[in-house]
Amino acid sequence: MRFFNFLYLAAACSAFSPISVTTKQKARIQGTALQAKRDPLRMPTETPMVPYKPPGSDYAQFIDINSRMYRDRIMMINQYIDENAANEIISIMLYLRKEDSAGPVTFYFNVPGAQLRPALAVYDLIVQFRQSCEITTVNLGLCTGMGALLCGAGTKGRRCAMPNSRFLLQRTGMETPFQGQATDIALEVKNMKIMNDNMEKELSKMTGQTQEKIVDDLKRDFYLSSDEAVRYGLIDKVLLPARKKRATMGKEFADLGAFEGEDEQKYQNGEGKSGFGGGWKDEGARNRNNGDDDYEPPAVKQ
Repeated sequence: MRFFNFLYLAAACSAFSPISVTTKQKARIQGTALQAKRDPLRMPTETPMVPYKPPGSDYAQFIDINSRMYRDRIMMINQYIDENAANEIISIMLYLRKEDSAGPVTFYFNVPGAQLRPALAVYDLIVQFRQSCEITTVNLGLCTGMGALLCGAGTKGRRCAMPNSRFLLQRTGMETPFQGQATDIALEVKNMKIMNDNMEKELSKMTGQTQEKIVDDLKRDFYLSSDEAVRYGLIDKVLLPARKKRATMGKEFADLGAFEGEDEQKYQNGEGKSGFGGGWKDEGARNRNNGDDDYEPPAVKQ
């Protein structure tokens, strides 16, 4: 009986004894405490948000910048074009055609590459679009492979490129490794060759180059600068910065012109007044001597 009482007392004392923490647990707790920090505040999406005021609404709402550009019929294609990207581009193009089949569409390209089949589907739709509306294409940086073909698929005279942009023309291989019997592999390779030949034919029609020259150029990676792309026939013009329309032309100060517009301007109301309500300001300005730097307005009687 005494033995059982001793065991009961030992168990009760151990229940109130401090919990021992091992060295590994201490290191884990300390590491967690050091790593605990407040995450920076971020927007719910990585896409930049811009304000947009819908027609007839009194308040603006924030929408992603791509949706805002779609409302102006502008598309920015800046990713590798695979099946998912091609489906997204095609769906947006079909929506724009449904909204206005004759409205112009602008494409900005910065494409690091593209798969052959999805890119050809996008190309066919752009060619159909071109029959009913103007298609403007602009190469912002680099158009690789099928991206170069898409950039050259715009309306003649509306195919553009930035001065430092480049094009890379190349044949496209198999997108994914293909496994199977030797006969099946041969059929897949034959199909890819046929599609590459079709791409070369389209490129020959687009540029005006002979198909033999296209085949010879695409034996290796064929880089073109923006100027070389114009001479090659892939695009029509290079977008250069416009000259300053109001340059000084040797004068000490530039002529900034007048504040013109449809509505009455605050600083120019067409009556020779200052726009601040007239009064002594306009009279003094007309009677003022240009060489007098000590001009002061007339005193007003209290």
